[in-house]
Order: sequence, then C-alpha cells, then structure tokens
Amino acid sequence: MTTDPESFPRRHARTQRFTLGAPRAFTVAPDGSRVAFLRSNSGTERANSLWVLDPADGRERLAADPYVLLGGAAERLSPEERARRERSREGGAGIVGYAADAALELAAFALSGRLFTAELRAGTARELPVPGPVIDPRPAPDGRQVAYVAQGALRVVDAAGEHDRALAEPESDGVTYGLAEFVAAEEMGRARGFWWAPESDRLLVARADDTPVQRWWIADPARPEREPHHVAYPAAGTANADVQLFVIGLDGSRTEVVWDRARYPYLARVHWSEAGAPLLLVQARNQRSQLYLAVDPDSGATRMVHADEDPTWLDLFPGVPCWSPSGQLVRIADEGGARVLAVGERPLTGAQLHIRAVLDVGAEDVLVAASAGAEADPARQSAEIGEVHVYRVNELGVERLSREPGVHTAVRAGGVLVLVSTTLDRPGARYQVLRDGKPTVTVLSYAEDPGLSPRVTLTEGGARRIPCAVLMPRDYHSDTPLPVLLDPYGGPHGPRVVAAHNAHLTSQWFADQGFAVVVADGRGTPGRSPAWEKAVHHDFTVTLDDQIEALQDLARNHPLDLDRVAIRGWSYGGYLAALAVLRRPDVFHAGVAGAPVTDFRLYDTHYTERYLGDPAEEPEAYAHSSLVTDDGLSAPAEPHRPLMIVHGLADDNVVVAHSLRLSSALLAAGRPHEVLPLSGVTHMTPQEQVAENLLLLQVDFLKRSLGLA
Repeated sequence: MTTDPESFPRRHARTQRFTLGAPRAFTVAPDGSRVAFLRSNSGTERANSLWVLDPADGRERLAADPYVLLGGAAERLSPEERARRERSREGGAGIVGYAADAALELAAFALSGRLFTAELRAGTARELPVPGPVIDPRPAPDGRQVAYVAQGALRVVDAAGEHDRALAEPESDGVTYGLAEFVAAEEMGRARGFWWAPESDRLLVARADDTPVQRWWIADPARPEREPHHVAYPAAGTANADVQLFVIGLDGSRTEVVWDRARYPYLARVHWSEAGAPLLLVQARNQRSQLYLAVDPDSGATRMVHADEDPTWLDLFPGVPCWSPSGQLVRIADEGGARVLAVGERPLTGAQLHIRAVLDVGAEDVLVAASAGAEADPARQSAEIGEVHVYRVNELGVERLSREPGVHTAVRAGGVLVLVSTTLDRPGARYQVLRDGKPTVTVLSYAEDPGLSPRVTLTEGGARRIPCAVLMPRDYHSDTPLPVLLDPYGGPHGPRVVAAHNAHLTSQWFADQGFAVVVADGRGTPGRSPAWEKAVHHDFTVTLDDQIEALQDLARNHPLDLDRVAIRGWSYGGYLAALAVLRRPDVFHAGVAGAPVTDFRLYDTHYTERYLGDPAEEPEAYAHSSLVTDDGLSAPAEPHRPLMIVHGLADDNVVVAHSLRLSSALLAAGRPHEVLPLSGVTHMTPQEQVAENLLLLQVDFLKRSLGLA
C-alpha cells in the first residue's frame, strides 16, 4: 500500500508526529546567562544537536553536532541503550539526552556508545576515550569528573579524559550499578541509577540485581536465523529486581544505605542537593504506604522525614520530593480530596488547583504545573478543559504565569524562565524566554507545519462531566449524522483531551475520512482529582462505562450516528477498544486494538498491582478486567463484532503474547477477527512506512466493518 509522499499519513510518520525539529530538554544556567537545549536541524531530521542560547540577545551557538563528532558515520546503539530509549519512548537520534555540571559549563552525552563532552561557553566538543558502550554520562557538579555506566559498571573519568576507573563492577550476570531497573524506568518515572553529591566527592549509586526476575524471550519470527533475546520481565505477582543503594566515594569506598527494604522495596525517587541530606522516597510493594527518608552519607543510616498512607494507592509525581533552599520538604500529596503542593507540613494549595508537577523550587516560591481542581468554579472547569498552566506558589498565594489557553510547562533558573506553550489554534509549541517575567526572545523551532487544523470542540459529556473532544470533518456542513469513531487512550497516565493543536491531528485525519471522532478522558485519566483517577481501583472496566456515557450524551447535541460506532486505540486504548467490542457489542460495531493488554497477569508489577492488587489475592479483579483468562474469553457478549488486532512482534512492554492469547480465545469461540503482526516493531511504531500504512489499513478496516466502503 503506497500513498502520495506528501499525504498526511506519510508526513505524520516522517516527522515523528511533527515533533522533529522542535527544541526540547532545556536547561538554564544558575546565573541566567545561557540556556542549553536539543534540536534537530529540520522537521524531518531525527538527529538532535546540542545548542546554547544567550537569553539577552537570542543568539544561538551550536555546541555539539552528532554528524561532526561521528565523522558522518551512522549511529550504532547497544542493546542497553535501545532498551533505555524504549522505556522513555525516545524515537529521536543523535544527542537524545545530556547532563551538565552545576554551572552549566560542561555537558556530557553519549553517541554510538561513546562518551563526549561539550564546553558550553566555548561551543567546543570532544570525545573522551573510555570503555563502552557508554550509558547515561553525568558530570560532577564541579565539572571535574564525569560518571557513566558501561557493561553494568559505574565508572568515573576526569573531564580531561584521564584516570578512568571503575567505582563499582557487577559481581555476576544480572547485576548492574548505576542503571534504573525495568519498573523504575517504565513505570516510576525514574530513568537514573546514580546521583552526584553536591560536593562532587562521592555518589549515590543504585545496585540492581534482576536475577530473581523471570526471563521472557522476544523473538522475531520474520528472522528465524536470529536468536531470540531475553528480557527480565517482572509480571504482576512475580519477583522484582532487588535494588540496593550505596554511597560510593571516588576512591571506591562503599557504604550501604539502610532502610527496611523488605517492607519498602521500591526505590522511587532520589534527590541530593546543597539544601539538605540525600533524600529518598521508598514505597511498599502495594504502593499504599511510602517513606521520605534522609540519608547520612557517612554511615548510610536513614531517618524518616515524612510518611504517607493511602487505602487505595499513592502516586509518584515529577519534580518531588526535594528540599527547598531553606531545608523544608517539598512534596505533592493527596489531602482532603485534593492534590496539593506541600512545603514542610503545610499545604500551600487547595482543591481549586490540581497539581501535576513541581517545575522548580526557589528561595521565594515554588513553580508548579497544575490544572483546574475539583473545587474550582464549574464555569472555570468548563472553560479550561484540557488546559495545564504554570503557577508560582508561596505562602502569600498563587499566581498564574501562563496566560493563553493551552498546555504549558516551564524551566527556570537565575531569573530566566523558558515557557513552553501549546494551544489549540497554533501548530506545534512556542518557546518563550522570559527574564524577570518579561519576554526577551523566542527559541526557533524547525518543526514542520502539519498543514491541517483540527476542527475540534472541547466539551463535557454525561452526568460525570467527562472531558471530551469532538472532531468533525473539515468539509462537513450539514446535520446528517456521521458514523462515529471513538479514539481514546482512556486510562491512567494518558490524557488525550488536551488544549493543544497537534494532539488532535490524527483524530482530525480520521474525521476527514468521514467520521465524527470522539475522544473522552473518563475516570482513571489524570488531571481532575485523586478520586477521579482512583475510581479504577480493582476495576478497569469503568473506563469503558465512561466512554459509553460520554458517547450517548454527546449524541444529544452532535450529529452522531449511534448505529455505526467504532473504536480504535493503542496500548491501554487498544485494551479499551477490544473490551468495547467484546463486552458492549450493543454500542460498538467495530474496533481496532493496537498492542492491547489482554491478560493483566502478563503486565508488570508496579503498574498492574497498583490498580488491581496482587493476582494471588485479587484473582476476581484480574479476571473481570482482563479480556482473556485461562478459560478463554472473559465475559464476552453477543453479537460478534469485527475486531482488528495490531501488535509489534518486538514489543517488550506489552508483549505480543497478549494479542496471540486474545486471537486464540477468539478463534476458540468462533469469533472472526483480523490480526496484523508488525515485524521488528516495538511498543512504538517509528518506522515511516509502517506508521503510515497502519493508519491507512485502519481506515480501510473501519469502513469495511461499518459498511462504508
């Protein structure tokens, strides 16, 4: 199947959803004198370079060019680096990440498993000759040393490239020092495994032993000559990696950090700054209790700073915990039915705001990202559907810094703030640099214009006021009801109803094929209140109930043909699509399930046990929420509806066994269906032709299934 090379599906795939060429990964110098960031050279170029911006006059300098540094050679990634990128859903190339010293003078990064540093003032870069393949290099705060991981060992080298040595080496296969284990990287948002002391004289280093974790084998049936590779995958109810933490000196001295690891096995967060002792957040396996611990780096002893308990679960949040400059604990907490910012023991926000992340902690305020909370004025909630704003918070009150409706985030230091803003009426994002609150320059973006403007209405559906986006064909100018396509993610961590232009491009393309497209963020999706998110406890099927409630309510005011309703989705959205056609064929007439979780016993510990509990203790919750059990289809209803199942055979997150078991159960039940295997494709689909044709094949299937072809 081929198309016009300038068609939306081809351009959408070629530009990686119009993200290539956009600046990202901003870091501001503590004196506000420069801003470092990554950006590729065009909207179709995957390889990122490292840039430095002068906020005073907007001049940009190229600090590191991957083509120059590699002499034009193609990148070669180690299996460990490929796995890291899969965990972070990184589809770019070149310099995909960097770390800098405290003054933002020296940056370090890996290319093709080799270690490079860049002098950010001078704009020069060089390779340091060290053993590889190099993973996650990080300069010391004083810029004199660079720590990195190679072959599971934590190593340190002088910034001049001399005196390279191993500080900690794995004692056996399955052991690594300085790397995040699978569930930390995939589910906890902790991609790191080592942290420098502010004095640059020692490090906190995680030792992960995945020997107890069961091994799964990922094969490529299209390449039978290749051996399968094994992954340590901690499925629900099975053993996790054993994680320890050590203080390791530059002389190789080692002190273990001691806490009750049997009761609190998850090392969720680590923070070490000049404002206080090393700070840990450790969680119980059931995630209903957690401790904030201060570490004595000399003895390894810990003392409890704060403890949290929740009868449902405790969430993890970006940017916290940390110390304020005055030494107070900064955290995000669920208190009184609201998600609040707390400094010390005092909440500084209430239920009018729903805190999403801490962006920066200064001497006079805390910078946060937040959406309208459960007790915000209903008119404000309706007006701010899908919006996230940047606020500064202190004991005197709350001030909103982002003005225009949209989704905003920020990076701040030294009186300089980089505000990243997306809106519904503007493609891509705008990157403004502000000094003392006043705009100075705008960072250039080379991302391509999609050439497509979503015809989207953000609204609410049903008695629960479910956030929704409704998209109509751009050439639709009548009241004739249209076949409906639900296009949700619909589950934890994945909001889709957002006030951002590019977020709705694919949905608009489907709308332009003749559908009214509905996107609904029901219970379980983030952004409204703790109770909204935790309503899925022990029952994921309520997310389907909310899709139906929103659909039926929206049909009162929009031209939706409820006799022709389809649903598509990927990952959790794929699960939801299959659940819809199997459990509610009275509502849904066709579905496309991409990489669906079908048996939650096959998904990982930290995610699945948070929502459904231990499968040995809560088998009914697993059976009710899963699409298949050991006995076949779980609670299927009549009549049969067309279902297309799509899955990447190289997926090591939602392994293809999910789709194969669903297909086998459907076959055993005599239910026709289609299976589209994607050879060599992981949980992402970055390959241009695959991503393009996947959209086209879905449209063809949906039209055939609804009688539109």
